[in-house]
Amino acid sequence: MSTRIDVAALEDLAKCTAMRVDVDGHRIALVRIDDDEVYAIGDRCTHADFSLSEGEVDCEERTLECWKHGSQFSLDTGEPLSLPATKATPTYKAGVTDGRIWVELDR
Repeated sequence: MSTRIDVAALEDLAKCTAMRVDVDGHRIALVRIDDDEVYAIGDRCTHADFSLSEGEVDCEERTLECWKHGSQFSLDTGEPLSLPATKATPTYKAGVTDGRIWVELDR
């Protein structure tokens, strides 16, 4: 069973940026692409455990780049698109309702 959890105000996340939220033991990077398109991806680079939310967002390619070693991760699948990372990071269903960002977690 999955549950939607309110995690942040949309206005607190600028377009083409990421921010970290901690939800029920999950470290999650929220990424805003445009007005109400938001992604949620694990906030750990699978190469060396650095925070992905501190990296650069490419809105056109829908990727998030680890700031430390440059691995890019797909916001859609969590798969690494460049080395040195070789393992995917989790992705979560996310959306916006009434100006609030929610993330869906399995319970």
